[in-house]
Amino acid sequence: MEQIATQVSFPGMGLEFHVNRVAFQLGNIPVYWYGILIALGFILAILYVNRRAKEFGVDADRMLDVIIGGAIGGVIGARAYYVLFRWEYYGQNLDQILNTRSGGMAIYGGIIGGLLCGILMCKLRKVKAFPAVDLAAGGFLIGQAIGRWGNFVNIEAFGSNTSLPWGMSSESITSYLSAHEAELEALGMSIDPNMPVHPTFLYESLWCLLGFAVIAWYTKRRKFDGELILLYLIWYGAGRTVIEGFRTDSLMIPNTSLRVSQVLAATIVIVGVILWVYKRAKVKKKGVHLFVDSEEGQMILAGNFYPKKKAAKTQADSAEMPSEKTDSEKAVPSAESEPQTNEQENFPGNEAAEQQETEVSEDVSSEE
Repeated sequence: MEQIATQVSFPGMGLEFHVNRVAFQLGNIPVYWYGILIALGFILAILYVNRRAKEFGVDADRMLDVIIGGAIGGVIGARAYYVLFRWEYYGQNLDQILNTRSGGMAIYGGIIGGLLCGILMCKLRKVKAFPAVDLAAGGFLIGQAIGRWGNFVNIEAFGSNTSLPWGMSSESITSYLSAHEAELEALGMSIDPNMPVHPTFLYESLWCLLGFAVIAWYTKRRKFDGELILLYLIWYGAGRTVIEGFRTDSLMIPNTSLRVSQVLAATIVIVGVILWVYKRAKVKKKGVHLFVDSEEGQMILAGNFYPKKKAAKTQADSAEMPSEKTDSEKAVPSAESEPQTNEQENFPGNEAAEQQETEVSEDVSSEE
């Protein structure tokens, strides 16, 4: 079995762990804890979404298609985002772009890609987008809270030095900080490779877990469709703005000392708060109108909307089908649609037939 084990300690708390990136092997194929944890988060997110779908007027089966499409888009977006901001390396190593086993997935790229593909799937599967992304907001936070522990197993996504009791240490951390000490000092971070560091993966995991609790509690109190996804973006963005400042592996905006995710997170928080305040003011004037309470939403919950919509479409398609006759059908009059006229008596050959009938009748009379 492939061994990629290392030791992680929390000196201030007297804790020490031996972690191995590989959970088990299938033949010669290693199965990593990171993938298992991501899959676990995904499954729990699906269970949560399925359980609460009715509260949003969303068909659970169709929502599953949306989630799967969003997950695929999330993986593609996460990798594309990372590669884009590390292009100085990947531009010279194109064969490594698809090599995700070496790391390199950015959560904000995953969120962007997941939302875009999820909305596209909503359109394809005839699911209302705002209720769907509201429903997915809680699922996002579940997946992120669990997935961040994959960073712990990989000994990555840690921060700068700290003297707090929960500071973590590892040989791999010391090695990484020693290799990047000058680079980090250029960003204004004074680094001692032998000192404990912030477990930023843990900070983000706990922040997402708390955010999930808030979203789950607020679901029954939401005032408009799209409110929960806004609150998710605000909540996660606020936490990421702070936590990203501790990270020692941040993606940087080229030729600047600005962290990509920190700038993006802060921008999203500002825009999200403005939109939330605006929408709340609008709701205060016009009242609460959630999709789940509409006629369509109630029909979906009753299981009547999509069958009726399909039947109506079939009927409309049948009505639009052209009823055209061929040239031969137009040339031959229909016995049902056109009554027979005396013109048929004048058809060529009718006079000879009548004369023959008269002669036969006279012969019969003479015999009698």
